[in-house]
Amino acid sequence: MPEGDQRQGPSSASAAKPGFLAKDIVLANPCKSWPQSSRAWLHQQESNTWPTAEMKKYAKSTKCFVVGVGSRASENAAFEWRFSTSLAERCLMFNLNITQIKCYILMKMILKTYIYVENLDNESYISSFMCKTVLFHCIASKPSCVWKECNILNCLNYCLFTLNNCILNEHCPHFIVHENNLMAGKFSAEVKQQLLERMSTLIPFDGISLFGIQTDNLGEKLQTKFNIINEVHHDIPQSDECIMLITANLLGHIAKAVLKIEKIGSLETLLQTVIQLKIYYRAGNMLEKTACRLLVPRHCTSIGSLIASQNIQINNTVSPQALTWIEAGLDSDVASSRLKLASIMYCVGNTEIAALILSHIEEQYKIEVTEPICDCYKFYKCGFKTGFGQLSGQYGVGSLKDIVAFCVKFSTLEINCVLHELQYEMFRSTQEDLLHRGRRDNWMDCAVVDSLPYHYFLQYKTYSFLQRPAEQQQALTKLGWVIRTEHNL
Repeated sequence: MPEGDQRQGPSSASAAKPGFLAKDIVLANPCKSWPQSSRAWLHQQESNTWPTAEMKKYAKSTKCFVVGVGSRASENAAFEWRFSTSLAERCLMFNLNITQIKCYILMKMILKTYIYVENLDNESYISSFMCKTVLFHCIASKPSCVWKECNILNCLNYCLFTLNNCILNEHCPHFIVHENNLMAGKFSAEVKQQLLERMSTLIPFDGISLFGIQTDNLGEKLQTKFNIINEVHHDIPQSDECIMLITANLLGHIAKAVLKIEKIGSLETLLQTVIQLKIYYRAGNMLEKTACRLLVPRHCTSIGSLIASQNIQINNTVSPQALTWIEAGLDSDVASSRLKLASIMYCVGNTEIAALILSHIEEQYKIEVTEPICDCYKFYKCGFKTGFGQLSGQYGVGSLKDIVAFCVKFSTLEINCVLHELQYEMFRSTQEDLLHRGRRDNWMDCAVVDSLPYHYFLQYKTYSFLQRPAEQQQALTKLGWVIRTEHNL
């Protein structure tokens, strides 16, 4: 196990940390064929039953795996491997109707609320996988006409009753590999008694227990719906709040997609990309035109910056051609393209112009609204700002240029447009690193920084050059402030 990870069955799991999501990874080796124990299930071709012949035909075409975990009931558990039919099970899950899905979710909620018993290793005795397996067995044993929304409580009662029998007999056969008993050696006689006692309070299931479920405030929502309580809890999002949350997330994902698709390369590559985007724009539908409008400005800025870098290397000036390309890309977002222009002006000694550009950016960058967006590494955002959500709902993708601040990215070909302190970022790789480069490791040669910190740092450098110490100190103070207070850098 990697340091800090925990073993959970065949998986390596790590908890969420500030800025990073929890992860759960299973290393699985594909088999050349399905195991003998599963072939009987695959070749059963009963009519009018679940899974259908079509589903089994698809399942048969998927791979089967082995994963590194032994049976709890075995003396050789440390050396054993378990068959995993996860792709076939995913096919079954995708073919559930809405009532069956709701039964599965409610079973998990009920277990979490009323049945959850833990051992010393912090492992639940009744897992989500067992719930899913019980559901599969129940669906296979009842006609499809039973699984309707109007009959959901009876369906849920049947699932809980089946789970209770599995605990009673300590036998829950895997739905596909029947010889695999999911409950073999899973719990002691004492734990079994505790589980059965807790299950007895739910069977027969009358639905009242749903009111006690705190997950997603389900119990409270149900009580409100049936007028059991008159007040809606303040934590339950209202419809306009939900819309704001969804539109903010959609705009955030679109902004990330723009960064992900943006090419880093030579001048010829970027020019060819812009020509292709122009062709797509002319021939495309409304969505394709929108996509091109979002992508072109970023590429224009990069082209202008590449030409400027060549100009600076030759004669320490910036050509009108470079400025024209940069100007075409200024509205890609609130700050990043303008920051590239300010950086270029600083590098050629036009610090007065750089100061003016930076002053304009500061006016445009509304701290309480503008969201920094970056796609350089997997990062869990700490929620969007309220103002960002409101404006994204009002103006859609058109608000990208007004309320999103992309990170500022310089490739090695733009090195002459970068502040000296950032150039070190382009030389992080040792000779040994370069030998083991993958096709996705080119970012190691780039200098990348969030817009707002770069803005204040560039201001600090510019005012230092112009010998304006009061404004220089103010820029330094703001730089420290943004690093301490902006959660989404």
